[in-house]
Amino acid sequence: MSQPKIAVVIPAYRVLRHIDAVLAAIPQTVSYIFVVDDACPEQSGKHVEATCKDPRVKVLFHQANQGVGGAVMTGYQAVLETDAEIAVKVDGDGQMDLNQLPRLVAPIIQGKADYTKGNRFNSVEALEKMPRVRIFGNAVLSLMNKFASGLWHITDPTNGYTAIHTDVLRELSFVKISKGYFFESDMLFRLSLLRAVVLDVPMNAVYDEEESNLRISKIIPKFLRGNTLNLYKRVFYQYYLREWSAASFELPLGLLLVIFGFVSAIVTWVTGIGKTTPAPAGTVMLAALPLIVGIQLLLAFINFDVESAPRNPRHLEI
Repeated sequence: MSQPKIAVVIPAYRVLRHIDAVLAAIPQTVSYIFVVDDACPEQSGKHVEATCKDPRVKVLFHQANQGVGGAVMTGYQAVLETDAEIAVKVDGDGQMDLNQLPRLVAPIIQGKADYTKGNRFNSVEALEKMPRVRIFGNAVLSLMNKFASGLWHITDPTNGYTAIHTDVLRELSFVKISKGYFFESDMLFRLSLLRAVVLDVPMNAVYDEEESNLRISKIIPKFLRGNTLNLYKRVFYQYYLREWSAASFELPLGLLLVIFGFVSAIVTWVTGIGKTTPAPAGTVMLAALPLIVGIQLLLAFINFDVESAPRNPRHLEI
């Protein structure tokens, strides 16, 4: 069985210092390399065109900056015009170990996944090297994305070291995917809707002295809005439009009971202020019982959601 052809997409924005080393480290097993100059002020694309002699490399240019997502999708479009079966996305800042690329694509080649991504949280030693603010920020973003995408086994959603089978890539609507820093998280949500199999591949990141363009305090509110909207979309589509299950009833009933119990508890507390006699047992139970049952139903819904993650790679069905 012949090995599938692999294409690498590199969004280039302020990466002049690292781009040569990144290109030099790409394994020879890769057939195509697309560098997307996202209106880079350092003219990274022009530099690559002038200095890189690798015949696999082609530079694509944006007239205006579109964000990392926009750059990657331009690269994906170029990949779909080739005979490559796997598209790998690599950042141009030198923080991704390209020696790990065979491990990243292996689950796709083996028919175990449609999409793979790096996970920097699998090693305690790697976490010790990671800036603390990144650990906290990624932990928060991971929790948000688990709810939004339903991919509860996936961590480190902003990791940009990814690989995808091109048959699945063709099914994605590029115009709907976020073009900014929310791109990787939005990709997970879109893949979840397709019922594509997504797997984490443990690997370390390489941190240099440069400052990250992401500011946790700024992106968390944006990611919260994006993930909340995706959560509503996914739940409606998965549990009320595509199919119905026990979870379709557990969620609304659980929410109603929790709200009713919470409101009843507040009313009981407020009306009891200043009274010397305790509230009757029946009044207390009127608040406590719906709250307890509602929480149990919500936990049952989450458990169903966790267990319903797709397990059959979609590209094999296609």
